[in-house]
Amino acid sequence: MHFVKAKGILSSKSGMNLYRGCSHGCIYCDSRSRCYHMEHAFEDIEVKENAVDLLEYALRHKRKRCMIGTGSMTDPYIPLEMELGNIRKALELIDKYGFGFTVITKSDRILRDLNLLQRIHEKTKCVVQITLTTYDEALCRKIEPNVSTTRERFLVLKKLQDAGIPTVVWLSPILPFINDTEENISGILDLCADAGVYGVICFGMGLTLREGNREYFYAQLDRRFPGLKEQYIRTYGKQYMIESPHNRPLMKLFYEKCSTGGIVHDNGQIFRYLQTFEEKDAARQMSLWDD
Repeated sequence: MHFVKAKGILSSKSGMNLYRGCSHGCIYCDSRSRCYHMEHAFEDIEVKENAVDLLEYALRHKRKRCMIGTGSMTDPYIPLEMELGNIRKALELIDKYGFGFTVITKSDRILRDLNLLQRIHEKTKCVVQITLTTYDEALCRKIEPNVSTTRERFLVLKKLQDAGIPTVVWLSPILPFINDTEENISGILDLCADAGVYGVICFGMGLTLREGNREYFYAQLDRRFPGLKEQYIRTYGKQYMIESPHNRPLMKLFYEKCSTGGIVHDNGQIFRYLQTFEEKDAARQMSLWDD
């Protein structure tokens, strides 16, 4: 790891990344793309040493409270977080200033902060988003080698359900010729229904490949799935959008199982839900006033 001083911490849409880079080792990671201008080795985690101070300043000076998000570029629950505790410090500030919170992760380390997530959700709204790609545990270990397995993430979803914290699952990416099967999609969606997730985000069965992450992905295919790189090159060339040849039937299955399981599966509706700040105390006061 290495430390830098950041100029700011919150984006225009109130998203933040306390770290840059990742040690999860997912073979398909888009954050490796060169368009993000990461000027250091991806596994050499960049720590924004003043991030917590910048966050407190930003929260104190925001005109309106809102949802604060993290995890879109770097999973905040990498192993280094257990040493530094920056996301926990950020959660304490978000709770202190009465903001909502949402996070995307693949790690069961998030359960360390369950008490803070509950405190935030009691006052406003806290939504945990978890990525699930592969129902098969052995395959999960091949394509996402250093993160909690699908079963472990499912148990996180169940514990969050028991704690009353809403969850959203990202069904992404689905890798052609690897996990683009009915068994895989059906198995994941059954887990989602069992865990009572609010919604599942899915942009289609496939993935994106561009300069930076394409080279890493192909190198990992050579290591873990010999011969498959050549099939990708023959089928897709240098396309950015890599769609599974089974996209249509798998999306049909996706819509059917979500509808049957009572799972929201309209991406626009889910994103509006994630972005909408709710002040529960104010809602209770309005209800009392109406009575």
